[in-house]
Amino acid sequence: MPKLWYQKPASCFEEALPIGAGRFGAMLYGDPEEALLHLNEDSLWSGGPRSRINPDAQSGLAEVRELLSAGKIADAETVAFQKMQGCPPDMRHYTPLGDLHVKFDLPNCAVTDYVRELDLASAVSSVKFRKDGKQFTREVFASAPAQCIIMRFEGEIPFSAAISMSGREDDFDRNCVDIIDDVPLLLFDGSSGGCAGIRFCAACRVLHSDGKVFRRGNSIVVSNGKTLTVACSMHTSYYHPNEDLQALCAADLRNTAAYSYSELLNQHLHDYRSLFDRVSLTLPDQALADRCPTDQLLLDAKKKIPGALNALLCLYFHFGRYLMIAGSRPGSLPLNLQGIWNVDMWPAWGSRYTVNINTQMNYWPAESCNLSECHMPLFTLLRRVMENGKRTAREMYDCEGFCCHHNTDLWGDTAPQDLWMPATIWPTGGAWLSLHIMEHYRYTCDTAFLAEHYEILHQAALFFTQYLTENADGLLVTSPSVSPENSYCLQNGEQGALCSGPAMDSQIITELYQDVIEADGILGLHDPLIPLLQEQLSHLPRLQVGRYGQIMEWAVDYEEPEPGHRHISQLFALHPAHQISPRSTPELANAAAATIRRRLQHGGGHTGWSCAWIANFYARLCDSGHLYEMLCKLMSDSTNPNLFDMHPPFQIDGNFGGTAAIAEALLQSSPEGLILLPALPTVWHTGKFTGLCGYGGFEISAEWDNCCLRTVSVHAKTGGTCRLYYPATTVLRLAEKDSIRKEAEGFLEFETIPEGVYHLTAI
Repeated sequence: MPKLWYQKPASCFEEALPIGAGRFGAMLYGDPEEALLHLNEDSLWSGGPRSRINPDAQSGLAEVRELLSAGKIADAETVAFQKMQGCPPDMRHYTPLGDLHVKFDLPNCAVTDYVRELDLASAVSSVKFRKDGKQFTREVFASAPAQCIIMRFEGEIPFSAAISMSGREDDFDRNCVDIIDDVPLLLFDGSSGGCAGIRFCAACRVLHSDGKVFRRGNSIVVSNGKTLTVACSMHTSYYHPNEDLQALCAADLRNTAAYSYSELLNQHLHDYRSLFDRVSLTLPDQALADRCPTDQLLLDAKKKIPGALNALLCLYFHFGRYLMIAGSRPGSLPLNLQGIWNVDMWPAWGSRYTVNINTQMNYWPAESCNLSECHMPLFTLLRRVMENGKRTAREMYDCEGFCCHHNTDLWGDTAPQDLWMPATIWPTGGAWLSLHIMEHYRYTCDTAFLAEHYEILHQAALFFTQYLTENADGLLVTSPSVSPENSYCLQNGEQGALCSGPAMDSQIITELYQDVIEADGILGLHDPLIPLLQEQLSHLPRLQVGRYGQIMEWAVDYEEPEPGHRHISQLFALHPAHQISPRSTPELANAAAATIRRRLQHGGGHTGWSCAWIANFYARLCDSGHLYEMLCKLMSDSTNPNLFDMHPPFQIDGNFGGTAAIAEALLQSSPEGLILLPALPTVWHTGKFTGLCGYGGFEISAEWDNCCLRTVSVHAKTGGTCRLYYPATTVLRLAEKDSIRKEAEGFLEFETIPEGVYHLTAI
């Protein structure tokens, strides 16, 4: 079974192990003398909602557009920062809840036989060790059914423990033990700041113990016991604005105390495994991960020791699925820059939702890895973004519809963030987020979901029908905007970032308009906006090839001051979109490959998420060799001992991007159909997967040997036509011959019925 395991405690965050149940979670360190849990609750941000729209934005917009048209880039950027930046420039940021400490009184002797692990198949973290020859064991998990973190401690001899809370840099109001229902209850609460700050409360109590339990100061003490079960509950006013948070926590703990530890564990396992067990992956050498500690396996992989990379990548794939389940559940907030795991009161980039790629990347594996439910929090936030984005569109740009810039927070703030010209004035973040609606539909065929969220697509497109301006070539472009976080060089040697018509914007808007048109047709709405979208589509800029054979990033083929930049925004068309394909647009696919090659030659792919994005590019290009190289680079350059991605510092998007790339190498969805083993590395010569999902509501399992498909199983959840592409070296035969519609070399099309299962074998 896949697991992360170590033979020493964690000495820092990058070695600690994450647990979570969507809304709440913790980082575990595994010190034998003290169980330290860094606690997080996903809605505990730095303050309440506020408006940051610059009152001078509309006058600034006209002025900036005029300066850009005149080629006065520096002047345009100056005015943009004066009149269009957010006021204040920063939105709210994510904060930790605090620290839970369980300090033990154990024999004063050396620790032996120490093992710390996170079992990905059960989502249970454990620590085992001996002192004076006596075994001590602890297990910790975050239970979605109980809405609590559950901790179990056992010893072969009696021990004592003191339970307390601390942290938040003194940003709390109460830290005490109350006696509630004759039970000591450890309380830690306060508010996050500002008159509308988020109130929070965490509470902890002993559920079961054979020792004596009593209060001592602001700690709960357990003495002379061999077993101890502790639970911790967390709530905030974000989810419960008018409720007594202490009473909510106490009720959680009271309800949890009604069950034995084994019952709580079984409830947790039933819930978690219903998600995790949907997908499996077997690759060569993966058993090595069971024999070799994970930190050593990572070191061996960096040294390119045979087998270590395969074992690590298989483990990494399962870890990505684990993180998705642990960090994003229906009813929770979506995964931010650090998922839900953050220990800093002022985290890097505010641990916000950065929507010029990072938040979107977090959800790339959700559908393909059979975790559609985990995608839902993103759509809940997106609706909040739409409502706030309508005001931003109206007050900043005098447009209908909605827009969002390159960040948002839990309140759905859509005003420009930061004072950094290469990123700040980019009005396309909401449009990119909206594309996840049709992506979810394509995987699930859920028309009720599409109908419920169509208004978001409509409003996103409506904004651009009014925001786009006509350039000198008669094309409709965004102005002002940027190519996210990159800059260009003018002929006079000056550098600029603000521009008109960056390639990524045109690609996103093309995708958005096409999605709205497709959704309208599926739902039969006859939206009056459709004719305008169809007309404007013909006037959007098309992909262009530049002087280096690359896909152009700007409307002008500028030189770049940083040709190895981490963003490769002009290849949005390749991934996650499908506007570039080796099958349908081979010339553009060659230009995309040249774009990546140029970036890498100048040091690109040096951050974890960027490396992961490039791996996905190569999967789409069906380039298995370079895909594997990028996955290896992701492991060697951008992976911490606990397998968390490094930007650096820690950002979780690379974990999900890497997981998505592995899935894309094995099964790929495209407008033409499903592609089996499109980018299978030769070192994965033998293996199998089950439960990966593709467009059309199809769940696929496959087995291969010597890089040749042997068997394929198709579960048609909703029925319909299934189109399969597979390596031309393979000939697959469908057992249900009467279902076949079309068949050719490397291609098979057949009809399915809802919940039908279809079997293909190699001949």
